[in-house]
Amino acid sequence: MSERLILALDVDSIQEAGRLVRLFRDKVSLYKVGLSLFTSAGPDVVRMIQDEGGRVFLDLKFHDIPNTVARACELAARLHVFMMNLHARGGVEMMKAAAAAVGDRSILLGVTVLTSDVETKDTRSEVVRLATEAKNSGLGGVVCSAQEARSVREACGQGFVIVTPGIRPAEGHTKDDQRRTMTPSEALQNGSDYLVVGRPVLESTNPIQALDSILSEMGET
Repeated sequence: MSERLILALDVDSIQEAGRLVRLFRDKVSLYKVGLSLFTSAGPDVVRMIQDEGGRVFLDLKFHDIPNTVARACELAARLHVFMMNLHARGGVEMMKAAAAAVGDRSILLGVTVLTSDVETKDTRSEVVRLATEAKNSGLGGVVCSAQEARSVREACGQGFVIVTPGIRPAEGHTKDDQRRTMTPSEALQNGSDYLVVGRPVLESTNPIQALDSILSEMGET
């Protein structure tokens, strides 16, 4: 059972999400619920995953005025999600308000620069700046690509959680709209704590085999 791979449930219904959780329940314990699934199914999908024995990374990327984000994070914490996130670019006051609202009930992550972003100049420096602000604001970690993970680890130290999307297997993968990608083993070597994987598994003709291959690359089989 992997404790470091987060399976992205990027599907449109609670029924399909439930099928996937039951399919992978012996291999994965963490599941990402993002905007599409949460818009479709709401808090019920979080409860369903938990009832099936899984833990939830609520990937809604909150970004608004401090009071609004703090309230949203507080309500998410009441769902007992394992992790949730907000946009670090929302600013220090927003992050501090959210951290105070969540406390130690959930790991609160700051989203730095999206892995699809090709516009930001000097991406590594911007990611480290946002990660440092997130840590100083009381957040427990960040979401960043594996290409910046080592720099974030050096700047923010051990114990600061690094969650990495844009993970693609070593063989036969395409980047699609993800631009700053790395393989599972590369991401772990660079200091990532958790790896988010979706399409390479869900779009495979043999999802179990695809997941096993990724877990093997992570050294978890």
